[in-house]
Amino acid sequence: MMKIYTRTGDSGQTSLGDGRRVGKDSAQMEFQGTLDELSALLGMARAEALPAALDAVVRRVQADLFVLGVEVLGARAGRPNELGLADRHVEQLEIDIDQFDAQLPRLTTFILSGGTPAAAVLHLARTVCRRAERRLVALIGPDPSAPVPVSLAYLNRLSDLLFVLARSANQAAGVAETTWESS
Repeated sequence: MMKIYTRTGDSGQTSLGDGRRVGKDSAQMEFQGTLDELSALLGMARAEALPAALDAVVRRVQADLFVLGVEVLGARAGRPNELGLADRHVEQLEIDIDQFDAQLPRLTTFILSGGTPAAAVLHLARTVCRRAERRLVALIGPDPSAPVPVSLAYLNRLSDLLFVLARSANQAAGVAETTWESS
């Protein structure tokens, strides 16, 4: 039987898929940890009994996030992208955004995160997605002349989708959104 613990990380280092050892506080592991946190939050949202259409999208996104983690760590190791996200993944997020947003009331003001437990978790996932995006920028380096990696476009679009899904979860449960009002 394979054990869960290996003791190889006790010194603050961990192994990447290609066998390289890096610090657990390295840029790669910060990004990987943020993706893991994002996926766990999406799992929490799914545990809140999302409507079937939302659940299917969130489940697909969790699978995409796993691929994204493998892709980015593989690229850092100089390996070609074998699984990788493609433009079609970003386009699918845009289709999802448009589909769910078309069923929502038009926004005329900012809204505050909250509502149902599922919506609140999706809002939190959106903020973690934005952090993953920042971590990825730090990892790949900001070169304004370089083409935008699909992974970066994916995370940017995903945060928009999570906002729309949070609104959709509230709508499906019949819970009104709380609008922001200046004090």
